[in-house]
Amino acid sequence: MRYKAILLTLTILASSIVITPLANAADKGWRYWGYFQSAHGRSTWVAAMTGPTVDIADGSVEGWSFVFSSNDIPSVAPKVAPSFKAICAKTKADPDTKRIAVVIDFGASAWAPKGEKVAKTITRCVRTAKESQGIDVLGQVVKIRAASSGLICGLNGFPAKECGVEIATPKALVVKK
Repeated sequence: MRYKAILLTLTILASSIVITPLANAADKGWRYWGYFQSAHGRSTWVAAMTGPTVDIADGSVEGWSFVFSSNDIPSVAPKVAPSFKAICAKTKADPDTKRIAVVIDFGASAWAPKGEKVAKTITRCVRTAKESQGIDVLGQVVKIRAASSGLICGLNGFPAKECGVEIATPKALVVKK
């Protein structure tokens, strides 16, 4: 039931944020954890249109990136390429489990909360139960802080307190005309 609440919250958040695209140098945008996926054999990230409470297949790559976006779709995918082969090369297949590659990119200092240090990107291969969903896999890699609504607020203590806040567009991102 908790996973359904997380999915519902992410869906509502994504559908309710209507902000001018960054290309138009919006005055404000949102700072939050963006969720990305890459299917088995693919080499590009795709912004996930669901929350992490869906089944993921063996050989998939799950990505999380702390982003600033003036759009309702996460704008900055993890910098590490979604390569299952590279991340899970040393983890042997097992018929009773599935292997999922995970990339967690803590974003850029340009949009990090004031006084907080951006951590090094985490890449890990997770062996997990066949029925595990994205949230289960994420929880095997980092400590998750979520709002009571289910929205993912922090990973490994970053950011320390906030949760999906609206902020002024960082100066480093303002498009000059």
